[in-house]
Amino acid sequence: MEEGFALWANPSSPHAEGRKARAALEDARERIKAALSWDGELIFTSGASEAAALALHNAEAGARLVSTVEHDCVVQAAKDAERLFVMADGALDMENLVEAAARERPLVAVQYVNSEIGNRQDIEAIRDTVGAQNRILLVDCAQSAGKWTLPDCDMAMISAHKFGGPIGIGALLVKDYAMLKPSGGQERGYRRGTENLPGALGMAAALEACADPYVAPEILEPFDVLAQDCRQLGGTWLSDRLSDPTPYIRAIAMPNMSATAQVMRFDMAGIAVSQGSACSSGTMKTSRVLEAMQVEPEIAANTIRVSVGWNTTRAEIERFCEVWLDLAEPK
Repeated sequence: MEEGFALWANPSSPHAEGRKARAALEDARERIKAALSWDGELIFTSGASEAAALALHNAEAGARLVSTVEHDCVVQAAKDAERLFVMADGALDMENLVEAAARERPLVAVQYVNSEIGNRQDIEAIRDTVGAQNRILLVDCAQSAGKWTLPDCDMAMISAHKFGGPIGIGALLVKDYAMLKPSGGQERGYRRGTENLPGALGMAAALEACADPYVAPEILEPFDVLAQDCRQLGGTWLSDRLSDPTPYIRAIAMPNMSATAQVMRFDMAGIAVSQGSACSSGTMKTSRVLEAMQVEPEIAANTIRVSVGWNTTRAEIERFCEVWLDLAEPK
């Protein structure tokens, strides 16, 4: 990012400094595509929320079909979309999908890894179900890019800060520009606003620094012990119910303490957790994702979300487990 600030000029300007900035921006674009193994197009945005709005508002498609467990940015960008139901294990209801997808060129929006419970959707099965032709498959990869290989889809949305990059930069990946209506003067005419060169360079650097695996397995081991303790104490380890749980997001229900109270108690202990998704946790409402999965209200009300980042340490996870047990054990 320091390099980007030193180079800064408007990448859309025709003068020498602008051309130098443009060359750096295009280099970052190609580096990001290479790191993601994406052979289509890439439109820089301010993050995944803008990418979602860009795709859902401007896709050359018919009916918008959005699952009931999507991130708020997708739901808000497609308020009138037809909803796709999920099963109790978080997986998309394929029978419902078959019926809903029988529309003229639908756009199907599905989150690869859910931001609240960590469940991963079977994108290959979803793609095969809606068919390879006459549809657009938009996948929210904000929680998976840099951690998992991108799934085979027509469009994908990513956000740099989810894999250790800077805030305020993301992208909409598109297989073909023909899938989108032009909507601005920058980014080949598909987005308005001066390009964020420092952010783009920081995003490329972060993706290239992502390790495989994203977090070493030994760092996550304390969670396995906590899972057993959670079950024995009458709590609910939501991963037990999921069709394909992933290791970086855990949803845990504590017996006899609301999620609201837990968030405050953990905060007092210097530990940051959320109730539902971080963008809506300030409302302290029960997660609509858990409601869509038909999780029992008493369990949903006591469920917190724990996310692990690239720089999370084993000691930090051990500390979380220690505090969780202290709060959960009968006094």
